[in-house]
Amino acid sequence: MDEDTRYEAVRSRDARFDGEFFFGVATTGIYCRPSCPAVTPKRRNVRFFATAAAAQGSGFRACRRCRPDAVPGSAEWNARADVVGRAMRLIGDGVVDREGVAGLAVRLGYSARQVQRQLTAELGAGPVALARAQRAHTARVLVQTTDLPITDVAFAAGFASVRQFNDTIRAVYASTPSELRTAKAPHAPKAPAKGTGPSAGIPLRLAHRGPYQSAAVFDLLAHEAVPGIEEIVGTPGRRTYRRTLRLPYGTGIAAVDERPGALKAASPAHPGGWLDARLHLTDHRDLTTAVQRLRRLFDLDADPYAVDERLGADPRLAPLVAARPGLRSPGAADPEELAVRALVGTAEAERLVRRYGKTLDAPSGGLTHLFPEPSALVEAAPGTPLAALATALTDGTVRLDAGADRDDAGQALLALPGMDAATVAVIRTRALGDPDVAPPRVDVPDAWRPWRSYAVQHLELVQRLRTAGELESK
Repeated sequence: MDEDTRYEAVRSRDARFDGEFFFGVATTGIYCRPSCPAVTPKRRNVRFFATAAAAQGSGFRACRRCRPDAVPGSAEWNARADVVGRAMRLIGDGVVDREGVAGLAVRLGYSARQVQRQLTAELGAGPVALARAQRAHTARVLVQTTDLPITDVAFAAGFASVRQFNDTIRAVYASTPSELRTAKAPHAPKAPAKGTGPSAGIPLRLAHRGPYQSAAVFDLLAHEAVPGIEEIVGTPGRRTYRRTLRLPYGTGIAAVDERPGALKAASPAHPGGWLDARLHLTDHRDLTTAVQRLRRLFDLDADPYAVDERLGADPRLAPLVAARPGLRSPGAADPEELAVRALVGTAEAERLVRRYGKTLDAPSGGLTHLFPEPSALVEAAPGTPLAALATALTDGTVRLDAGADRDDAGQALLALPGMDAATVAVIRTRALGDPDVAPPRVDVPDAWRPWRSYAVQHLELVQRLRTAGELESK
């Protein structure tokens, strides 16, 4: 999009572009999302930015009305397989906070200077600034949805000192942390009642753009659920998906609620939507990572307008897209877990959980374990494809983290004994979030690029519904 087109999106308050770009207003020093309900500024006063970090780096503060830091992430970072896309996924997973820019560069296979140069040239902000913007958002969520002391919030959000935390919050939100806590964002999820403390969990709204077919996603998760680490409770339309999470600093339990129905189009009144969630973490420093992993699992940063426009132009898919606009291609909360499950199946995955999974210190409902780490499975079945995969994941021969090169990972997986192309296609689609996978023996023409993974979701959903109908008729 050129700047004139972006300004038209701002003038029409087009929520389809929330998170795809941001705009700053020179006369106010504030930056916003495109759908901000405030009076549209004059064109000469507007500056455009690819990221919130770039706007903050240019001296703009976050708008208090539209909360630009709370928008869905850009779908571009999920689709792109180049170093910038991989870097953005890793930064979202909290790698810079945990390992620094040097650690990010090592994972990408570039020097720190090259990573800095490429990100700054394309996004207007380097990895430190991008991570800082993310820390500020995490801090705001903790300040406004928990009773954690402000000092604890600072370190939980990833700041190195309370002074750095205070300076960042003032620069980004033009408020002190105490003022943020007093002035809750409009329509924010309700904080736990006074006295419940952090053990009550962190309520969140996981935003998405455009329509979202939650029933299809929850049906798939229910069909695949592995007892002990996952469960679905409630009735269709009102279900809650719960699962355990292994995180860098500790463990977590996530609960995400189904929201029935789908928005037919974006408008100022209906800019998109969200899924209500709650996170219980043993260490609040894991908040950013846990949120990003849930977003990948539920495919919340997708651009349904781009996907549906391309697939809806095909006569074979047009009626399917019209029936279910915004159908998503779910990912994985734990890529290595997904790879093991894709290889062995649900029944064997349940056995592995019972035999090798780590028991939670405090089980919750049907959630009792963490899925076993690859290192724990190396000796589970010596000489089998499972042992080969577990070994490759443990020694780094196969990398499935947020910044992994999808082609390299696919080739490394195919080189493992017992690994076939169909299983690799599942792992690429789910664990690596590849939006353009064509499974073997499935008619997926090149005309559906770059969204063939979404086309497969439409075809598989129809097949599941057909099979369910046949079973009911019998």
